[in-house]
Amino acid sequence: MLAYYLNLALRSFRRNKALTALMVLTIALGIGASMTTLTVFHVLSSDPIPGKSERLFYVQMNALPDSQYDPGDRDELLQMTRLDAESLLKQGHGKRQAMMSAGSVVILPTAAGQSAFRVESRYTTADFFPMFDVPLKHGHAWSARDDADHARVAVISSKLNQQLFGGADGTGRTIQVSGQSLQVIGVLNTWAVNPRFYDLTNDEFGNSEEIFVPFSTAMDLAFPLSGSMWCWGDTPEGKTALSAPCAWLQYWTELGAGSDAADYRRYLDNYIARQHDAGRFKHPGDLKLLNVMQWLDRNHVVPSDVRLQLWLALGFLVICLLNTIGLLLAKFLRRSSEIGVRRALGASRRTVFAQYLVEAGIVGLTGGSLGLGLALLGLAIVRKQPADYAPMAHMDLTMLLATFGLALLSSLLAGALPAWQAMHVTPAIQLKSQ
Repeated sequence: MLAYYLNLALRSFRRNKALTALMVLTIALGIGASMTTLTVFHVLSSDPIPGKSERLFYVQMNALPDSQYDPGDRDELLQMTRLDAESLLKQGHGKRQAMMSAGSVVILPTAAGQSAFRVESRYTTADFFPMFDVPLKHGHAWSARDDADHARVAVISSKLNQQLFGGADGTGRTIQVSGQSLQVIGVLNTWAVNPRFYDLTNDEFGNSEEIFVPFSTAMDLAFPLSGSMWCWGDTPEGKTALSAPCAWLQYWTELGAGSDAADYRRYLDNYIARQHDAGRFKHPGDLKLLNVMQWLDRNHVVPSDVRLQLWLALGFLVICLLNTIGLLLAKFLRRSSEIGVRRALGASRRTVFAQYLVEAGIVGLTGGSLGLGLALLGLAIVRKQPADYAPMAHMDLTMLLATFGLALLSSLLAGALPAWQAMHVTPAIQLKSQ
């Protein structure tokens, strides 16, 4: 029966080529615009570390002095002081934990004739690598003992390894980093999580840092920092000292099963209570424990202009569908006499409805194919834009299938009313009129 409906639909298309082409183009424009923005939204809002995002938690702790405490403060990017971060890290209550900050350092190439260049760096602790599933191509990451010993070691990216050593295994070699000698102990494999959820105070999208250095080592060597830092006082030792009144560190912990989050929250509540009892502040404190997706949602990682473009594109698709409904309605009702004959020969209303719904579906799939091409063209244009997320605008298999799914669903919805009107054509009236 489906083959028969397809044959009838093809005959109908040949009889009304211009009208069919107009309907296909209308759906293609709507699908092309909506799938372009949907793909960008899908890429930006995807889980950056699937399978683990529910177990990784960002810790926000408001243990500020009373003069800085505001119970209504909703600073989404509030970071942690070094005193609190190192205290939590030392207690190690979670399965894994890492404190970190970012910076940029100058690399002096080993080969003669090359100029020094600056790269992004991350200063963190040993659990960073297993906690975020960072893949290593050569060597290994540093250990907690290296953190404690302030070891002069580094893990570098594949790109930096290529620049310095031509792609050969660079582990065991010594590199000059901002005037200091560090031994390379590990080389990353390809690794770029987007958005870079672990530190939203710097660029939210892009490649990973080029060099990773133990936090304690970076502080000893006074490597430059990047990102936000909020201070409410001064100390002779500087803004990065253990006792400095500055919030500038990100702190992540990995927990086990779901009940561990409640247990960890109680642990943090107790920590804040102990700080209160020690006279550090008099206010009740504030605590937020957010997993990866909650953290991204709270910080509105998907840009507002992308959200606006998505809604505008979906609105445009609805307008295209309304136009398609009108065109299908005109086309189907022009064939009332044909419908009357089919009904008089025994075709049921359900059969007529199915026939015209199949015809609408073919129009939708054809429009979806053309719309896919328009969406790919739209994504190519997006990648030319100066936005930091632009290079990520590629369509994956999920969105490819979604293109045809949306096209088919849209066309069936658009064809339902015209098909309903067609099946209610009265045979007797049509036969008398001929």
